[in-house]
Amino acid sequence: MDDFENTQLEDIVFHLLKAVGENPEREGLRETPRRVAESYKELLWGMNQDAREVLGVTFEEDHHELVIVKDIPFFSLCEHHMLPFHGLAHVAYIPDGRVIGLSKLARAVEIFSRRLQLQERLTSQIADAIDDALHPTGVGVVVEAVHLCMTMRGVRKPGSQTVTSAMRGIFQKNSASRAELLSLLSKDR
Repeated sequence: MDDFENTQLEDIVFHLLKAVGENPEREGLRETPRRVAESYKELLWGMNQDAREVLGVTFEEDHHELVIVKDIPFFSLCEHHMLPFHGLAHVAYIPDGRVIGLSKLARAVEIFSRRLQLQERLTSQIADAIDDALHPTGVGVVVEAVHLCMTMRGVRKPGSQTVTSAMRGIFQKNSASRAELLSLLSKDR
């Protein structure tokens, strides 16, 4: 976001404060429009990122067994209410002659989560990007998250968690492979 967009965001927040009955000129709120604008730039930085650039650096390696990065923390903003949701992403793939640096898998989660998002879309975007970059035998992504739009407003159900998955390749086609992956991701292990 450039300075013009920052100014627009600041104006919107200023008027939002007025609309909810606050005085945006009082001492505690004077800097709030600027702070909120800066927060949104930080929270949504993934909108201007291309995960293909991060995932484009792969290495030839004769490894054809499961690779899993578990418990990747993330934060995102629900596109319906612009409230946070946060949780853990678990990313797995079976290489077919090419591997990727493990940190790149976490970076892909970060890029896709730092957007206005739906958890279902987030999960699929991560899986599709890895599948496109590596052309592995299979990709599996499981995302567990708590949505503040469900816990602090609306139905107000603290402690509820949403779990989504996206399976590609062998994990989609072969129930035994999918079961092995889900077993390895199980918290009961």
